[in-house]
Amino acid sequence: MRTAGVDVDDLAVAYDGVTALEGVSLSIEEGEFFTLVGPSGCGKTTLLRSIAGLEKPSAGRIAIDGRDVTDEPTENRNVGMVFQNYALFPHMSVRENVAYGLQFHDLGDGREADERVSELLELVDLASFGDREPTQLSGGQRQRVALARALAPEPDVLLLDEPLSALDAQLRERLRVQIKTLQRELDITTVYVTHDQAEALAISDRIAVVQDGAVEQVATPETVYRDPASPFVAEFVGDNNVFAGEVTRGGSGLDVGGATLPLPSEVDARDGESAALSVRPESISLEGNGGATGGETTLDATVRTTEFLGDAYRVHCLWNDRTVVVKTGATEPPAGDVTLRFDSADATALRNQGEFSRARRRETR
Repeated sequence: MRTAGVDVDDLAVAYDGVTALEGVSLSIEEGEFFTLVGPSGCGKTTLLRSIAGLEKPSAGRIAIDGRDVTDEPTENRNVGMVFQNYALFPHMSVRENVAYGLQFHDLGDGREADERVSELLELVDLASFGDREPTQLSGGQRQRVALARALAPEPDVLLLDEPLSALDAQLRERLRVQIKTLQRELDITTVYVTHDQAEALAISDRIAVVQDGAVEQVATPETVYRDPASPFVAEFVGDNNVFAGEVTRGGSGLDVGGATLPLPSEVDARDGESAALSVRPESISLEGNGGATGGETTLDATVRTTEFLGDAYRVHCLWNDRTVVVKTGATEPPAGDVTLRFDSADATALRNQGEFSRARRRETR
């Protein structure tokens, strides 16, 4: 199967004067699994539909395999799309649904459509379901039929719009592994939309975090999680503690409600600037009245609630009139007064509109 890269340059989309996307630029590599993640209404589906040719940009450019397709109709872009609601034809069998797209596509190598359909049903583990109707299938099976149908014409790019959102948690986890495995086997460029941060982290080569029609950060899952580029990314992707305040002590500290937290040593900041520290719950150690060991920043807090996660506890603590979330592998649920500690090296300093300059290199490709 042929694959292609996707380039989006300064894209804007507006509906009746309301801006859905503005100034979006992305470069998606050949064979990459690229995920657009963000809250509902942020513009991620509009961006996906623009790549597919289902939305007309008001400005900017879209290229697939280096070819400008901004004004090309969907049928000339050679993309396959899987929708959130499956969009299967209820009056057609599974086999007929998968074969539907082939009536507009020449495989070009002498293969018959029936052979191609059989290959795809085998690929998505539905070889024995070809004669069934969509109503006789489970949600997960219907989604795999939709995936096989999108792959049937051998597209250059596969686009998936929240394909697992209607499924239960366990089935979602199994299917996302299947989708990732299939994508790797076919080496097909894939653009995936989800609002589920855990799903984005688990399945992607790179992630674009979208908010209010703009891209906040593009990076690997590890970089997005460990080094968020803005307060929004820090709070949206996974559990995080964001301490907002004002830079003080010659740029070395952050005043948070009268308490001063040290800033990472590599941060270049000036007194009076508004800033924030983000610290992941697993980076904070927690112990009882005897105090926690390790970590230069100390917070005296009180446990309010605990959640048992199976392999750990998520502990909600009250500190300085705000909640601090800690993830700990304690064998018993913590309670009462506790001491929290973390190293500034495990914290990320953020300006209101982005990250401070840092010594270590960041993901840029």
